[in-house]
Amino acid sequence: NQARMKKTIAVIGAGGAMGAALSPRLAASGHRILLMDKDSGKCQKTFDEICSEFSNADIEIVSCIHEGSWEADIIIPAVAYGAQKEVADYIRDVVTGKIVICLTNPFNDEKNALVTSPNSSAAEELQRYLPYSKVVKAFNTIFASEFRNLKDTDCFIAGDDTSAVTAVASLARELGMIPHVAGKLQAS
Repeated sequence: NQARMKKTIAVIGAGGAMGAALSPRLAASGHRILLMDKDSGKCQKTFDEICSEFSNADIEIVSCIHEGSWEADIIIPAVAYGAQKEVADYIRDVVTGKIVICLTNPFNDEKNALVTSPNSSAAEELQRYLPYSKVVKAFNTIFASEFRNLKDTDCFIAGDDTSAVTAVASLARELGMIPHVAGKLQAS
């Protein structure tokens, strides 16, 4: 078992469906997890659930997403597509050179069509909002309910920065998934 670096991972929207589902898996993998959500009650609920399941989890609630993102190695905005730009604007100056995982699917309200233009994607838009970050698309093909049991679940990963893609692939492996690198962000 090769030694691995413990990373600090910030989950923005930790109280939402995806954030609340992904955070316990991240905590179980032994990384330091920073939970952030506009709704402090929902964030506390995620925190309490993780603590009851993993008593030795290294997790913390951070009230400011700017501060939490500054502290983190990997930032996961587990927010709705409509909130992606607002979050990006808020953290842009503290995520230079950092990995930002885009797990958003830009569906319309009926969930039957994408709202991005045909030659773009949520991840490509996020990369434009955060030009100095390493945006990687991952976890977007997994339903929140599936994070409980990730045994051999496929995880498709796309990104323009090879080292960032490699880091996210190894994180996916730690969570029990089978990473498949799909290509550049354009493939997302």
